[in-house]
Amino acid sequence: MRDLESDHGVTIFRMDVSSLESINDGVKFIDSQLGVDEGAKKLDLLYNNAGQSCTFPAIDVPDEALTQCLDVNFIGPVRLTHALRNYVINAKGVIAFTGSLAGICPFPWGAVYGASKAAVHQYASIMALELEPFGVRVLNVVTGGVNTNIADTRDLPQDSLYNGPEMADAIDKRRRMAERETPMSADVYAKRVVDDVLYGDNFINRFWRRVNVYHGSWSSTLSLLVNITPRWFILWAFRIKFKLNSVFEAVRARREILENTKKSD
Repeated sequence: MRDLESDHGVTIFRMDVSSLESINDGVKFIDSQLGVDEGAKKLDLLYNNAGQSCTFPAIDVPDEALTQCLDVNFIGPVRLTHALRNYVINAKGVIAFTGSLAGICPFPWGAVYGASKAAVHQYASIMALELEPFGVRVLNVVTGGVNTNIADTRDLPQDSLYNGPEMADAIDKRRRMAERETPMSADVYAKRVVDDVLYGDNFINRFWRRVNVYHGSWSSTLSLLVNITPRWFILWAFRIKFKLNSVFEAVRARREILENTKKSD
């Protein structure tokens, strides 16, 4: 972040949103930068962008990965929004979140990550209603493929029921889904989000009470398809795309062998 400071005059500081102590320290620093008059302390934009991937089968998520993902993706933004709410209200500003297609689509091996983003979506949706009396606008950026390094590279737990040669390719397809689907560049994504923040308070968006905006490859298309397409069709397509059929067949075969072995014993 040093380039932001030296090249653009941005005041930078370190804050870990998964740590309440670090959040409190960060809020104290922000408070110190906003002057001494409480009524004049204003924050035009709070953008909750920190994100943590978590790509494991739903029944195999290690506890450390579970708590880290929820702390970074959901609990941290909720705490930060609470801590800075008065400054944003003073400015009649914007509170924004990085949501995800994973909060809408049943992507395999992403139950916890998807749940954290679905929680963000609903939190933003309800908060947008509750903040109407204060003139604060809320944005949830439902994000598709963007060229970043968020992909999870951690191994499956040794006792995972899905461990096997068939699983390696299937989970790699999921982990590298965004980078293999012509992802939007981070620069283009950022510029479009900035436009939503700066120019999104228009008559059409106010009329529709719009909270969700869609950026990144496939964000609008997949969101629409999931809402209008039968679930069986979506799952059929995902089974093919993520090579789940061979994994499921292998899991069933291993379970059958195990059950037959128990019966013979």
